[in-house]
Amino acid sequence: MRLEGRVAVITGGTRGLGLAIATAFLAEGARVVCAARNSHDIGKLEAEAPGRVLYRPTDVTDEQSVQDLMNTAIREFGGLDVLVCNAGTSRDGKIVRLSLPEWQETVATNLTGTFLCTRAAARYMTTRGAGRIITVSSSLAGRVAMGAVAYSASKAGVEMFTRTAAAELGPKGINVNCLSPGYVDEGMGKRFSTDPALWDKHKSRLSLGRMGLAREIADAALFLACPESSYVNGHVLEVNGGLE
Repeated sequence: MRLEGRVAVITGGTRGLGLAIATAFLAEGARVVCAARNSHDIGKLEAEAPGRVLYRPTDVTDEQSVQDLMNTAIREFGGLDVLVCNAGTSRDGKIVRLSLPEWQETVATNLTGTFLCTRAAARYMTTRGAGRIITVSSSLAGRVAMGAVAYSASKAGVEMFTRTAAAELGPKGINVNCLSPGYVDEGMGKRFSTDPALWDKHKSRLSLGRMGLAREIADAALFLACPESSYVNGHVLEVNGGLE
């Protein structure tokens, strides 16, 4: 029960990787606020951990919505110890055909949303002198993928934001690290696992030769949230099966 007594907020926490991370945190004793625009699969967690999980409708691109989220965690569970900035979106499209609204939505959700959530959480954590913030990037932050310009650029921004935030907040007792998943059988990577032809084109790039599991990403997030990572700050943890 490494997170017993801790309160965590997870954005994008009602399905996919966010739900897997929430499940792992709950198993270690945490109380968890799952934030997302829609409730999706949150009912499963509410049934498994009654009284320890709460769904909060949230738009991470909206400043007041984000502040209301953090206030909910503090009011309902008595504090805020861990933030996981997992909410994200992707719009496929090469530069010449990507629309401005699609670009703006991707950057607003992936990068600005990470900023707004981190800022709101850090203001509270600073008063306590302790906290863990985990941002979520992607293997595409440092690798070229045709048609993923908005997603890749925003995730690269998340990684540099993380390093800067770690430098600013570390002296205040707040560890800030980034989790960078590769091909995973949940979330945005799910389409690879359901399309054998597409997967055959990509699996040769993995030294482990297989797709990652959502629980393996959740285990990495758990490490960054727990005392074992107390001397890790400003790090981008790639969990990608040896992706070249």
